[in-house]
Amino acid sequence: MSALHADRRLSAWLLAPGFGWLLMFLVVPCLLVLVYSFVERGAYGGIDWLFTWENYQRAFDPLYLGILLKSAKIAGLATVFAVLIGYPAAYAIARAPRRRQAVFLFLVMLPFWSNYLIRTYAWIVLLNREGLINRVLQMFGYSGEPISLLYTESSVVLGLVYNYIPFVILAIFSSLSRINNELWDASRDLGASGWMTFRRIILPLSVPGIAAGAVFVFVLSIGNFITADLLGGKQVQMVGNLIYSQFLTARDWPFGAALSFFLIAIMLILLFIQALVARRAEGARS
Repeated sequence: MSALHADRRLSAWLLAPGFGWLLMFLVVPCLLVLVYSFVERGAYGGIDWLFTWENYQRAFDPLYLGILLKSAKIAGLATVFAVLIGYPAAYAIARAPRRRQAVFLFLVMLPFWSNYLIRTYAWIVLLNREGLINRVLQMFGYSGEPISLLYTESSVVLGLVYNYIPFVILAIFSSLSRINNELWDASRDLGASGWMTFRRIILPLSVPGIAAGAVFVFVLSIGNFITADLLGGKQVQMVGNLIYSQFLTARDWPFGAALSFFLIAIMLILLFIQALVARRAEGARS
């Protein structure tokens, strides 16, 4: 019993730094945001410690609610395209010889070696009216007005997919790599076609990876403000830009905190759903 008690104490000491880090830099800031969302804005910025529901009532104003819904639409499109593009890539890596998988995964992670802003600015060079894409079109005989590819919702979606698709590939690859290769052989021996094997066995078993990658992309996209600011300009405003302006321009911290807590709530709900999907898939696998 004493040895078991010592092991538990050792485990507690080993977990303490991680829990302390999460408490200090995740739980406490979230609680601070929650508290700020229920107080009033000061006359010259900052806060007045007076309880109010006004910040949440303003958040449901059609103007701000429309921005939130537009942000959810853009994040949803980015998530769908990231999964549709990332799943075949992850599937190809998982089916590749093991000695090549490390090389492919290295190539997937290679964009993270450069700064996020630099990667986003590169798309400005590609998409603007005098950019590479329009010049290539002119080389192939296009003589009309340059195509406006920049400062649109499509350019924002493109930038989000490009920056976050590695998360999808890695999450789905992790799920696919845990599938026993004997399942492929057994399905083929029983006469199933490749498509049937994928649809009835591989796809259901990879659902946890799809869910994890989708949650990654959606949560990171809906709160993103850099991509929307650089690739969307003034024409595309997302809730992340709105929160940024409330804290740094309007100096309305309580309202910015209320909007931030909306995003935190969305993130927690999605993580809960993803955990349920993963648990159900693990139960089906066992």
